[in-house]
Amino acid sequence: MVMYDTAGAMDDRLLRELTADEALRRLAGVPLGRVVFTRHALPAIRPVNHVVADGQIVIRSSTGTILSAELAAHEAVVAYEADELDAKERTGWSVVVTGVARLVEDAEEKARFQEALQPWAAGQMDQVIRIRPEIVSGFELVLAAAVGPGSRAVPG
Repeated sequence: MVMYDTAGAMDDRLLRELTADEALRRLAGVPLGRVVFTRHALPAIRPVNHVVADGQIVIRSSTGTILSAELAAHEAVVAYEADELDAKERTGWSVVVTGVARLVEDAEEKARFQEALQPWAAGQMDQVIRIRPEIVSGFELVLAAAVGPGSRAVPG
């Protein structure tokens, strides 16, 4: 576990790096995130709901939307970010996953994901898109008192 000193923030807070497994567990525990992709050679971000299944992030989209055109059609490299932050307490975590987005083509698997992932927005969300993690990173801002023995602080 790597600890970072958040100098200039609050003396009683530390930034703790999450393991990849811990980061994916955190991601699985929240329903909403942001997919980051390239559109017209520029970064674009869309909030979407998701599930984590078999270590992969699964989202849904409608045919003909930006997500459908930019992600699924091209097997694009994307980033996916989710977090849970408490602005009052100044604690929380953030996870970023980078990987390739692909359409789920298998009818049985697609039906299983459509059942597990109900869209928040109205409309026909007929496409299922899977993001297979290649790089997983995450950090947690914690109270220094909550950090156990064996952790080491790394200067920021």
